[in-house]
Amino acid sequence: MKSEKLRDIAVEALKEMKGSDITIMDVRSLTSITDYMIICTGRSSRHAKALAETVVIKAKENKASVVRTEGDREGDWILVDLGDAVIHIMLPAARTFYSLEDLWEPLKDLREQNS
Repeated sequence: MKSEKLRDIAVEALKEMKGSDITIMDVRSLTSITDYMIICTGRSSRHAKALAETVVIKAKENKASVVRTEGDREGDWILVDLGDAVIHIMLPAARTFYSLEDLWEPLKDLREQNS
């Protein structure tokens, strides 16, 4: 399955379950680990778990493989690894504290300067 299709499946699942502040980062030029990182905020740990579960269900319905899911026990930061798309579902405090967008943006700027 193309990574763009996988990205779209994950984003639609997050939207369906009312995930907020969905950010899609195309990281193909920055890393070989994945093509897309998707970051979403959940309202509570129960909501974050439901978001992650829905992403997994929708991925499997579309014959995509789920590499792994981590953090669903605690629920403040859940990672769903679909291979070409990695989804981070975070509670507001964790999202602010870790600020994943800010971690990746300097790499993007550096790569663009060296191109």
